[in-house]
Amino acid sequence: MSSPDDVVIRPASAEDAEAIRAIYEPAVNGTFVTFEEVAPDTEEIVRRMRSRPRLPWLVAGTADGVVGYARAIQHRVRPAYRWSAESSVYVAETHRGRGIGRRLYERLATEVRDLGYVSMFSGVALPNAASVALHERLGFRPIGVFPDVGYKLGAWHDVGWWVLPLRPRPPAEPPEPRAWASEI
Repeated sequence: MSSPDDVVIRPASAEDAEAIRAIYEPAVNGTFVTFEEVAPDTEEIVRRMRSRPRLPWLVAGTADGVVGYARAIQHRVRPAYRWSAESSVYVAETHRGRGIGRRLYERLATEVRDLGYVSMFSGVALPNAASVALHERLGFRPIGVFPDVGYKLGAWHDVGWWVLPLRPRPPAEPPEPRAWASEI
């Protein structure tokens, strides 16, 4: 097993899609932390990684291979939302509790901020104490709950929403956010 010092956070590539799928699939199939009900295949992961606007997909690599990933996506499709991103992070069960999720999120927030985004949001299916604690340790603040918004695994679930301000809100129209330049 690798130590936290052996973790390398880097941009994801299409070659990482299978490892990302393998990390995400157990969350889809066995938990309510994501409301997807069918795990995406490798080709769908690559399609998502390449979707526009291009936002960061990062992986955590160790001697064990890819053990976690974080990604940002467009928060909503209407143009006025374009300065806001939505984020998520997943770490392989065998590597949780080692600070990998924190390191992925810290790098993701930096990358998204540097692209010109103002806010990063995250929805957390509740209850999920570990995810809530991670977000709040990183400076996300709770902003509300959508009650009974998803039904999965035989139960209704709330989704709590958190926001991480990435920069002070500009007083006038901000410059357009840029696309992430890393190639997938």
